[in-house]
Amino acid sequence: MTRNTLALAAMAAIAFAGAAHARDQIHIVGSSTVFPFATKVVEEFGKTTKYKTPVIESTGSGGGIKLFCSGVGVNTPDIANASRRIKASEVRACAKNGVSAITEVKIGFDGIVLANSKKAPTYNLSRKQIFLALAKEVPVNGKIVKNPYKSWKQIDASLPDTKIEVLGPPPTSGTRDAFVELVMEHSADEFPEIKALKASDKNRHKQVASALREDGAFIEAGENDNLIVQKLEANPAALGIFGFSYLDQNKDKVHGSIVEGQSPTFEAIADGKYPVSRSLYFYVKNAHVGKIPGIDAYIREFTAEKAWGDTGYLAEKGLIPLPATERRGAAKAAQGLKPLRM
Repeated sequence: MTRNTLALAAMAAIAFAGAAHARDQIHIVGSSTVFPFATKVVEEFGKTTKYKTPVIESTGSGGGIKLFCSGVGVNTPDIANASRRIKASEVRACAKNGVSAITEVKIGFDGIVLANSKKAPTYNLSRKQIFLALAKEVPVNGKIVKNPYKSWKQIDASLPDTKIEVLGPPPTSGTRDAFVELVMEHSADEFPEIKALKASDKNRHKQVASALREDGAFIEAGENDNLIVQKLEANPAALGIFGFSYLDQNKDKVHGSIVEGQSPTFEAIADGKYPVSRSLYFYVKNAHVGKIPGIDAYIREFTAEKAWGDTGYLAEKGLIPLPATERRGAAKAAQGLKPLRM
């Protein structure tokens, strides 16, 4: 840690000490995917402990981590939920603002689904086909060009003759980050024209592999995944990208596409067969523990077997639990406020 960072941390601690009791509720921000799980914990925490029910906001992983890293003190969040791991650049931003001690808590797994209305047939897709549908630029006749595909059938004759229209999360979303990594970037190098860019122009390769369409085929639908579900009900021709828990809780309205031969089920995500799955996290600002009442108790509630265990109340909400051995280690590290090491 640099001298400047130490000085910032010390100044932040002094400022916090002067306003130690200005807030008596935990403030949580971050991922829309983790939001329903954290909300359930918040409700149980408020009902069963002496502490006030925490305030929780769904801001997206990136937006939440930015707020979390903005400094130490009562005007900054205590906990950030994330549907991807915090980036090294974000840890550095935290440190610059005096947030030097962070505890990472991995809470379980989630699948990213491409779902549509139950009024329409289930799609059976490969990640390569999804890339061709949603990439801003694609290979055509040996050249990388602006995506020309208007319908799914143009990509593969076996697919429906339906307009490509996919509702998805914005750039601040961890779901978007994970989807780009697990689907778009994974598939890009299956095309020789894109793979060749790795050696000749790495920046161009990254751009082609990760950029989503901006011509109306991919529509940013905000951080509210429930709103995407509602829009899919209203438009059976469209598909939507969101976390498995929203599919699980709306299975009377939507169904998930088969990807690489695997349906997005609890079991397929838990055993790693479903290819578009990721880990979920929350991050604790250690400087706030003991200053904002109840943070340590909240961590204990979230990492209790009754919550995140195989038969816990979060599994009922759609969380895919960590294996038992990993849960025990994660609970011990979280409750001991083990500092994050990238």
